[in-house]
Amino acid sequence: MPQGIGRFMILAGLLLAAAGVLVTLADRLPFRLGQLPGDLVFRGKNSTFHFPVATCLILSAVLSLVMWILNRRS
Repeated sequence: MPQGIGRFMILAGLLLAAAGVLVTLADRLPFRLGQLPGDLVFRGKNSTFHFPVATCLILSAVLSLVMWILNRRS
């Protein structure tokens, strides 16, 4: 049982490090998450509302694919 917890902590750390690298290098990507075509932006007189529809769909598809691959391995 402790071995499973250790593997989970290693995997969580690697995922967190990968997310940190992605956030650090986000300015150099050819696209900006949250500013894709299909993301809705409503601008009012004194406010702005962002609803990133396309970004949510892409992230959902990528995370679903990753989870599917990880689930197949076990």
